Amino acid sequence: MLLPIQCCYLSTIAALTIFLSTTSFSDAQSCNGILVSYAYTGGSRLPPNVSNAAEQPYRFESTLTVLNNGLDELKSWKVFVGFDHDELLVSASNAVLADGTTLPAAVGNGTVFAGYPMTDLKTAVATAGDLTQMQVQINLVGTVFGVAPPSVPMPKSINLANDGFVCRASTTQGKNASSVCCTRDPKFKTNITTDEEFLPRQNGDLSIMYDVIRTYDSNYWAEVTIANHNPLGRLDNWRLSWDWMNDEFIYSMKGAYPSVVDASECLFGKQGTFYRDLDFATVLNCERRPTIIDLPPTKFNDSDLGKIPFCCRNGTILPPTMDPSMSASRFQMQVFKMPPALNRSQLSPPQNWKISGTLNPDYKCGPPVRVSPTENPDPSGLPSNKTVMASWQVVCNITTAKGTSSKCCVSFSAYYNDSVIPCKTCACGCPQNRERTCSTTASAMLLPPEALLVPYENRTAKAIAWASLKHFPVPNPMPCSDNCGVSINWHLLTDYNKGWSARVTLFNWGETNFADWFAAVQMDKAAAGFEKMYSFNATLVDGVNNTIIMQGLPGLNYLVAEADGADPLRDPRVPGKQQSVISFTKKLTPGINTVRGDGFPTKVLFNGEECSLPSVLPTSGGSWDGFSLGTSVLLSLLSFLLTR
Repeated sequence: MLLPIQCCYLSTIAALTIFLSTTSFSDAQSCNGILVSYAYTGGSRLPPNVSNAAEQPYRFESTLTVLNNGLDELKSWKVFVGFDHDELLVSASNAVLADGTTLPAAVGNGTVFAGYPMTDLKTAVATAGDLTQMQVQINLVGTVFGVAPPSVPMPKSINLANDGFVCRASTTQGKNASSVCCTRDPKFKTNITTDEEFLPRQNGDLSIMYDVIRTYDSNYWAEVTIANHNPLGRLDNWRLSWDWMNDEFIYSMKGAYPSVVDASECLFGKQGTFYRDLDFATVLNCERRPTIIDLPPTKFNDSDLGKIPFCCRNGTILPPTMDPSMSASRFQMQVFKMPPALNRSQLSPPQNWKISGTLNPDYKCGPPVRVSPTENPDPSGLPSNKTVMASWQVVCNITTAKGTSSKCCVSFSAYYNDSVIPCKTCACGCPQNRERTCSTTASAMLLPPEALLVPYENRTAKAIAWASLKHFPVPNPMPCSDNCGVSINWHLLTDYNKGWSARVTLFNWGETNFADWFAAVQMDKAAAGFEKMYSFNATLVDGVNNTIIMQGLPGLNYLVAEADGADPLRDPRVPGKQQSVISFTKKLTPGINTVRGDGFPTKVLFNGEECSLPSVLPTSGGSWDGFSLGTSVLLSLLSFLLTR
């Protein structure tokens, strides 16, 4: 029988053996900072057998090692691995992907790993050289394409991804191992002291706080707060998901609810075996990756489900510039744990967070970072603050993936041109149904103003008739539609010596009503001259360059969905629509030329989502007709129809 000291000795020897097998001894000794090493340990051919060698899949196995040889503890370590062979990562021990992606995941463009469950690496000085506290090893298994043994699919680069470090050039050991030493950057300015127990809270477009407010041996209560910090970002019908890493399950909730109420995975799994006396009929969710949704406002005063501040808003989180009181959402949940974590102080947050909404920006969320416990006013009313048991912060930022389509689009028109420049072809993605032939590359056809009032499928005859009248070419096949649920028309209305105006019209072609909608326009040269909007509320956004945010007046801030026409068998469907004129003065913007482009926005957002813009502007010359009596009549008719 081995004594405890012998077990400890053997585990240290084992860790040292693995470490030396993946890192050269000289590199480990010469690096007085953070040593990151990568070693390819094996691979094999995978079925199926394909004729194209570049598409043949192979299994790869490798080990990523992070060692703290410095004098300061490394908190919340992160490492970038520049995978370069279309790798599909299947598993990674002791780490998660920092962008919240759940494995398996495509990492062919490189990825950042974050530590889990060991997030911090202590120093040799603080641990007397205990490698189990100084370093972490991540065993990677995945699939690579086109790199057959004995060739080795090594990454292009590896480096520490934490702020405030600089990395030397990497060194190689043979053809299947490399390492890099990273040290603190003396030029990096920070107000963080290395002896602080927790990292400071970080800034981002959206932050999620995971606060443990009560804890017991087998379960705990967590309060989750979603806070929007982006002046133009928002969420509608938010959906929040994460991965439980240790077989936890949700027993009860207040302020939100799982999208699926199902305890079968617990009942027939290890949870049901361990909690024999628990009534699983009352358990809310046992999925490894649950999806949480907000409750409707009618549940706010419900004693069982509601009565949580900032809850029960149908998943609406507005930008703080629009309404600070509506820029957060909160819920509480009771989480049951599984062995061996049956200790009230053994707490671990879920990983791989993801949040999304309807017609909203895409967010990428980082890993949970342990921060100082959140302080709340004492519920007794005493002039003191009460801290929670433990807190983690998840920071999410708005991202746009390459190749991602917009969810809204913009058309341009002007008083000096008969034609409307419509939304781009496939502005919000190309149609899935290929039975109807259309061109995904042909430019959208210029339209008469009244065509903006009908759905795309009813515009073809109008577009062809307009092209015939104006002698415009007609592409064959016809261009595909924009496929956008929301479109915005910006019409340059007037231009005179002391000022100018435009008319903004919003169209909702989808099936979703938008309550508390907002739009924002970036006017590079004209924003300083903004005066007022007449049917919307509007203001310049503090801290955002040249941007005007607009929303409906109180009680009228509701953009309804598309509906049937008066006679559904004969009339086309009618979009939800709202319209207002916006006016500008030229006093503060001398030299502005509205006709040459200064009168059109360079960026437009609807509910935080950036819209696709036309690539050309209306002109008063060339092949397009100038201002005419017909233009006045048509635009007046359009305005009249929109205000009915």
